[in-house]
Amino acid sequence: MKRELPADFAFPAGMVVIGGSAGGVDALLMLLDALQPPLRTAVVIVLHLPEWQESRLVDLFTPRLAVPVREAQPHAPIEPGHIYFAPAGYHLLVEQDLSFSLSCDAPVLFSRPSIDVLFESCAEAVGSRLAAILLTGANEDGAEGLARIHDSGGLCAVQDPHEAAHPTMPAAAVRLARPDFVLPLAGLRRLLHTVACR
Repeated sequence: MKRELPADFAFPAGMVVIGGSAGGVDALLMLLDALQPPLRTAVVIVLHLPEWQESRLVDLFTPRLAVPVREAQPHAPIEPGHIYFAPAGYHLLVEQDLSFSLSCDAPVLFSRPSIDVLFESCAEAVGSRLAAILLTGANEDGAEGLARIHDSGGLCAVQDPHEAAHPTMPAAAVRLARPDFVLPLAGLRRLLHTVACR
């Protein structure tokens, strides 16, 4: 695991996936601020949300970003240059044809949408061209999915648990997934800009 992003770092990402939970909105506000159009890839995001409450993430991020922000819809093709958020109350999956699907299967680690479910489906659909970032959170969702991405040859990065508002999630991923990078948010911003914009 590297604690700094090399100056000459490059990774040919075909898609970027991001997961987070408690503290994730604030982390994303800083992380996504790095993105400027045009994006080379799609960025797909799961944040843990209360199932009974409609997601307002698209409304929150649209005026703050210069790239299109959408809520993922079933059967919709995933378009480069867009940011997609998982809707509340459903697991979000990426299919082999690079379209979205939604599932009402049981919560994973008390969460639906689950980061593990998204990450594992992306590992199967995108493989070694997938870049994944796991942020702050108060449970261990995302660690197994990140390990699957690592085993598929994708790029794995985790927020430094010492910086995270809630370190449980990134610390579990560091233990289980052997990520390529463990970085503070400033480093993750540079990584995201490199893999999504260049």
